Amino acid sequence: MTEPTKLPIMEHLRELRSRLIKSVAALLVGTGIAAGLTFPILEFLKKPADGVTLVYIDPTELITTYFKVAMLGGLIIAMPVILYQMAMFVAPGLTGKERRLLLAALPAIFISFIAGLVFTWFVLLPPSLGFLLNFGSDIAEPQIRISRYINLIIMLSFWVGISFQTPLVMLVLARLGIVSPRTFARRRKLAVLGAFVAGAVFTPTFDPVNQTLLASPIIVLYEVGIWLAKIAHRGRRAPQMNLDSER
Repeated sequence: MTEPTKLPIMEHLRELRSRLIKSVAALLVGTGIAAGLTFPILEFLKKPADGVTLVYIDPTELITTYFKVAMLGGLIIAMPVILYQMAMFVAPGLTGKERRLLLAALPAIFISFIAGLVFTWFVLLPPSLGFLLNFGSDIAEPQIRISRYINLIIMLSFWVGISFQTPLVMLVLARLGIVSPRTFARRRKLAVLGAFVAGAVFTPTFDPVNQTLLASPIIVLYEVGIWLAKIAHRGRRAPQMNLDSER
């Protein structure tokens, strides 16, 4: 097993500066690319609110929203580079096995985050916004501030994207021997409770239907994580079992 590499503190700081510069450069390039697409992106993000007038009441509100969307688009574009730089910064402190596992997980992190965004857009947002924008429509006509609307979509998309990392985190913990699949299985009821708490916190409505729409995939992802943890745990034990049989 390869031992972690020990670096002097100044070497760590120089390495951190180099990784930060590369990450910021990737973010700037990504933001520049996204800036040219921001108005089409905003038009795309407006689709769930079709038929509702989005307004701005502050002179800087629209341009602030524009740059926020451009930066977030740039962050998504630059995410593979940023994740790689983060991994390379912590890699010297890991064993060879941990380093290989971390590098192998990077594409899965990005793909699962994008999957969370897709789920938010096609499954979660339509009923959530439909409920919010049509509730009491015969009493008052909605005129939503564009900054609040975009912030709602961003917040919901971000946390759903994070929740889609659940199976990957469980897989890594099991592969490293930190948590066993049996422990994950015993915590199933707690995970279900946590999923519904997350559904109550992160969905924009208070109705149980939309909360269940968010909680259900988290529960499914947890079950997938248990299954992956079992596979990882068996793979971790196999070399040791072979070694024992040779003895």
